[in-house]
Amino acid sequence: MTAAPLPLAVGDLAPDFTLRDQNGTDVTLSELTADKNVVVVFYPWAFSGICTGELDEIRDHLERFVSDDLQVVCISCDAVFSVRAWADIQGYFFPLLSDAWPHGSVARAFGVLNETTGAAQRGTFLVDRSGRIAWTLVNGPGERRDFSALPSEVAALVG
Repeated sequence: MTAAPLPLAVGDLAPDFTLRDQNGTDVTLSELTADKNVVVVFYPWAFSGICTGELDEIRDHLERFVSDDLQVVCISCDAVFSVRAWADIQGYFFPLLSDAWPHGSVARAFGVLNETTGAAQRGTFLVDRSGRIAWTLVNGPGERRDFSALPSEVAALVG
């Protein structure tokens, strides 16, 4: 049995990706980082309790996650149709990206795919305009993440 890869760390180059959002539009990390810093938020499952609470926090405090200098994208291994239904129900108007096929390839590249469950761990990565990881937070299953350090990390990049 091989050990699971470690999540990317501060200073690592973020792997570029193109994934489809809940509206069927392709979103490419390198295109986003050409203009803004990007918060990449991996979550295990649409419609689950903790994930709903975390994405509700993003929705309810969107100014902390989307600005002239910052864009948030949230990624799960759910199909586009699932994330679309969830976004419509919850009122999520920020990009929810589907890493469904090839299953979990982006989560795996960031080191946060749980190979046993096939779901992403709760990984949060602040990617700067050079494409490097500037800050990271990874929580295990059942552990709600705390976004409170993010604004100061973003301010340090922008400042």
